[in-house]
Formats: sequence, structure tokens, C-alpha cells
Amino acid sequence: MADDVTLSAQDLVEFQLFPWWLLLLWGILALFLGVALLLTPAITTELLITFMGAWWLVGGIFSLASLAVDKSNMGWKIFIAVINIIAGILILLKPLYATAFILGFFVIFIAFWACFVGAAHLFQAFTKKDWGNGLLGIISLIFGIVLLFNPLTSIILLPFVAGGFAIVMGLCSIFVSFTAKKCAGAAKAA
Repeated sequence: MADDVTLSAQDLVEFQLFPWWLLLLWGILALFLGVALLLTPAITTELLITFMGAWWLVGGIFSLASLAVDKSNMGWKIFIAVINIIAGILILLKPLYATAFILGFFVIFIAFWACFVGAAHLFQAFTKKDWGNGLLGIISLIFGIVLLFNPLTSIILLPFVAGGFAIVMGLCSIFVSFTAKKCAGAAKAA
């Protein structure tokens, strides 16, 4: 028999994986980000991409600075640091173009990945005579092809989809945080 690996709110308290207030903070931030993506998708997306560029730039600089302490894998560290610094500078210099490029790249990557996964499911469906895998394969292929033939529409809709997911994730995190707080209170009382 397989072990159940899902975690309940009680498990979060018992194993002290996350304090309840951290889950609450995460949920509030995700909710805020989701609302921002739905209300001002262009500005919020550009701000997120700009933040990512600053993160890469600073991360690249710190990676180079870390070579003063640890010289192991020096070639890879220098390579990754230089790539991070170049990407960070390019994003910070042209945030609008970088946003369009990164979203476009992301949509095309998702489209090819969906086609690949769809083909794998269809292969499984034909070899194992599994109609469920066949259905998943067809849906994945259709999704990938739609993204490939409508990349501009997909790029425009991506912030809205991400905003919807962020709102759902935020609400779920807030709910779990209060459940974890209640379980923590019950555990202390016992």
C-alpha cells in the first residue's frame, strides 16, 4: 500500500514546516499580486520582469564576489554570473522589450512543452490502450497548437491567467493559515 503524502493543516503545525502567520502573509501577498495582475496587467507584469532583471543583476554580482571565498567550479560560476549580469542589464535598460520577449519566450516554451506532453500521452494511449491518456494527449496537443498559432493573444492573456491563479492560491493559503492557527492553538491546549 502506498503512503499518503498529502499534508494537512495539523501536519503543518506538528512538523513546524511553516508558522501560520507566514502562510497568511504568503496568501495576502499572492492575493495582492493576483488583483494587481487583473487590474493593471501590463504595469504589474513589466514591474515583475524589471524586478527579475534587478534580481539577476545583483545575483550575478554576488556570484562573482563569492569567488573570493570559494573558487570551486570557477568556470561555471563565472559563466552563470556573466549571463545573469548581462540579462539583468538588458532587462533594466529595456524593460518593455524585455517583458514582451520573456512573455513570448514563455508562451512558446509552454506551447512546445504541451505538444511534447500531448505526444507522449498519445503514445502511451496507443501502446497501453488507455483512453484517459489519449484524451489528455489530445487536450495537450490542442492547447499547444492554439498557443503556437495565437502567441500574441496568449501573451496578452498570460497576466490574467496568472492573476487568477494567484488569487486562488492566495485565498487557499489564507484559509490554510487560519486552519493551522486553530490547530496550533488546539495542540498547545492539549
